[in-house]
Amino acid sequence: MKAWTSGNVAGTGTFRCTDCDYAVSLDAVDELPTCPNCGGTEFVRASLFTTAQTSVVEFTPAFDDNGWLDELREGLNEPGQYLCYRSDNENVVAFALQREWTRIGRSLAADIRFDDPTVSRRHALIVRQPDGLRVLDDRSLNGVFVNGERVEWSTLTDGDEVVIGRHHLHFVDVPAISGMRYSHLGERGTGASSG
Repeated sequence: MKAWTSGNVAGTGTFRCTDCDYAVSLDAVDELPTCPNCGGTEFVRASLFTTAQTSVVEFTPAFDDNGWLDELREGLNEPGQYLCYRSDNENVVAFALQREWTRIGRSLAADIRFDDPTVSRRHALIVRQPDGLRVLDDRSLNGVFVNGERVEWSTLTDGDEVVIGRHHLHFVDVPAISGMRYSHLGERGTGASSG
């Protein structure tokens, strides 16, 4: 089987790293990157007839200072649910999850789009359910990871980390706080202590 090295244009398709079996999907004019998982430079074309991975891919956590996330959390004044991440140029993005479903992928039709070969065209969906928000793997090649565990679907709670390809997204839930509710509780508390 012919091996391709990073930096070459290999054509449309899926390629697996020969060192760790990590898969990347390419369009016709994309160059093969170095492997986002292990840094390998040699790839082979993945078979069209198998969906099973031959090995378990271990993600090495990138050093990530989450101070930006704390700052972002403090700056979010509007109640709601958000997926927050840093873009490739280090800009902080807080995407408000307001619709019934949100598409994540490499496709131009995706609501959250990553132009990256480690992300499938249709990688994941965020779906609003009666029990909360869920992330669903949309038959992606590299999978969806929530807090380090590969999942087919998972209910999201505040602070969860969702990994899509090489991108780390954080789920932030800003609850609606009624100032009147707190002021009434304070008055009740004062009345109870003086009685």
